[in-house]
Amino acid sequence: MPTPHPAVAYRICPSNPGAHLFAVSCTVADPNPSGQVFRLPAWIPGSYMIRDFARNIVRLRAESAGRPCAVEKLDKHSWRVSHPVAGEPLVLHYEVYAWDLSVRSAHLDRTHGFFNGTSVFLAVEGRTDMPCAVTIERPEGAEFADWRVITSLPPADGRPGGEGSGRFGRYLAADYDELIDHPVEMGCFSLARFEAGGVAHDIALTGRHDCDLERLCADLARICTWQIDLFGRPAPVDYYAFLTMVVGDGYGGLEHRASTALLCAREDLPWKGMQGLPDGYKSFLGLCSHEYFHTWNVKRIKPAAFAPYDLSRENHTRLLWAFEGFTSYYDDLALVRSGVIDPEDYLGLLGKTVSNVMRGSGRLKQSVAESSFDAWTKYYRQDENAPNAIVSYYTKGALIALALDLQLRAGSAGERSLDDVMRRLWVEHGQTGIGVAEDGIYQAVREVGGAGLGARLARWLEHTVEGTEDLALQRLLKGFGVDLDAEASIQAPSLGIKLAAGEGEVRVANVFDGGAAQRAGLSAGDVLIALDGLRLSPKGLEAQLKRRQVGDRVELHAFRRDELMRFSVELDPPAVDRYVLRFAPRSGERARRLRKGWLGR
Repeated sequence: MPTPHPAVAYRICPSNPGAHLFAVSCTVADPNPSGQVFRLPAWIPGSYMIRDFARNIVRLRAESAGRPCAVEKLDKHSWRVSHPVAGEPLVLHYEVYAWDLSVRSAHLDRTHGFFNGTSVFLAVEGRTDMPCAVTIERPEGAEFADWRVITSLPPADGRPGGEGSGRFGRYLAADYDELIDHPVEMGCFSLARFEAGGVAHDIALTGRHDCDLERLCADLARICTWQIDLFGRPAPVDYYAFLTMVVGDGYGGLEHRASTALLCAREDLPWKGMQGLPDGYKSFLGLCSHEYFHTWNVKRIKPAAFAPYDLSRENHTRLLWAFEGFTSYYDDLALVRSGVIDPEDYLGLLGKTVSNVMRGSGRLKQSVAESSFDAWTKYYRQDENAPNAIVSYYTKGALIALALDLQLRAGSAGERSLDDVMRRLWVEHGQTGIGVAEDGIYQAVREVGGAGLGARLARWLEHTVEGTEDLALQRLLKGFGVDLDAEASIQAPSLGIKLAAGEGEVRVANVFDGGAAQRAGLSAGDVLIALDGLRLSPKGLEAQLKRRQVGDRVELHAFRRDELMRFSVELDPPAVDRYVLRFAPRSGERARRLRKGWLGR
C-alpha cells in the first residue's frame, strides 16, 4: 500500500564528510502563499541551555517550481521565504556544519555521522502538527558502502520498530516534535540486541572498542526490565535504541522518547574476561539507567512548562529537582534492585553522591527549586565560583528522593514508597499527557502517603525543596541499618582549593568559601609554582602539605596571568569531603525488613 505524501518532507545527506557538512532539504507541499516561515530550535529538550543551533547553518536558498525564491532572515533562527509559486511545493535547501562531538548536536566526519533533529531540521511554521517524512541518504563514494543507519524513527515501509535500522531510506514521524526526538547514527558501528519487557532493544557502539557486548546486553536487559516492571507493562515504546559514541575520554547522555544518545570512555565498557565490576563500568551502566528512566520521567511525565516545549526560548520550571533528581536517585537504585550490583556497591555509589553535594557551600545558598529555575543561566553555565554559589538539582535532588523514599517506607512500615509516587505520576500524567503543575509532586506525595503521613511529608518536601538546610540522612539511614560517616579523603592540612584536572601545571580551578587559600587571597586560575621555595607539581603539592601541621603558615608563589605573586597561607585542618555508607554491624529486625524492601534484598 503506497505511503501518503506528507505535508512536509525532509532529505538529509552527509554531502561532504571531510568538511563536516550535511546537506538538508525541506519540501513543503502547500506553503503559505503570503510567505512561508522556517525556524530552527534554539535548544534541545533535556539540555537546559540556549545553544542557537542555527549558527551552524552555512548557506540557505529556496526554490518553487524550479524558480528561486527570496529569503529574508527574521531573527537569529528564523527565515521567511516570499512568493512561492501558487499550487507548487516550496523547497528549502541548506547546509549544516556538524563538528560537535557531543550528545546534543551533530557530528560528521569520514568515520561516522550523528545528528539530533533539533540541529538539522527547520520547523515549518503552521505545519509542525502535521505528519512529516525524512529520507536519510548514504554519502557518495565506495568507502561509505558499508555504512548503515540506526534510529528509533519508524521506517516508512511499516516494518516494526528497529527492523528498519541498518538501512538508509525513508522514515516517518507523526509531527515535527516526534521528528526531532529520534537521533540518528550512521557509519560502521557494532550492533547488539536484547529483549526487555517484551520490547526489542538495540545498542550501537561507534568507535574503536573491545566491548563484551554479550555481558553489556545481559546487564542492560536486567536494568531495563526492572524499570519497565516498576511502572508496569506494557512499556511505553515498542522499540528502544542506545546510540553510543565510544571515545578515549568522555561521558554524557541525552534522553529521547524511544532512544538515548550516549558518549562514553572506551575503558568504561566491559571486556571479555573482565573480573568484577570496575567503577568505570558501573558509571556507564548508571548513565544508561539514568537515560532509560527518562523514558517515563520527563519524556512522558513532564512539567506543565514543557507541555508543549517552546524551543525558541527558555522554558522555566522549578521542578527539575524531581525530573532530573528523582531520575538520578533511581539510576543507581535500579542497578542494585535488578541485581546487577550488590548492596555494598550501591552504598558506595550513594556515598559519592552525598560527598558531591556536601563538598560545596552553594548548597547552603541556593535551593534546588531555585537551581531548577536557573538551570539556563547558572547550572549549565558554571564558572569557577560554582561550588560556592549553586547546588546541583541532580545530586541534591537525588538525596531528597532518597530521604523521601526512606520516610515513606519507615512511616508506612514498608507499605508505601517513592515507587508508588512514581506510578501515580505515570498514571495521572505520563499516560494522559497532562503536564505536572509546579506543586504537582507535593500533591502526589500527599495522595500516596495518606492523610497523616502524606500531608506531613508533602509539607516536609516543599520546605526542603524551597530551603537550603542539609538533609538528616544520617538519622534516616540508621532506621534502615545503614551508618553514614564523614571522613577526610586526604590526611593533610588543607588549602581549600581544587586543582584543574589533566594539566601538568598546578592550576587552581576552584577556591572554596572560607578556606585557607581564599583568606590568603588566592584565586581560581592562579598557577602555583612553589611552596616555601620548592617547585610544585600536582602530586608534589599533596606530598609537601603532608609534612606540615594544621596552623602552619606557608609561603606560596603563583602566577596570576603573567604576574608573579606571593601569598602567606595559614593551613586549615584536613577537609571533611568524603561520606561513607556502611551496613551497621548490628541492626534490628525492623531495620532489616525495611532495608530489604528498599534495596530489594
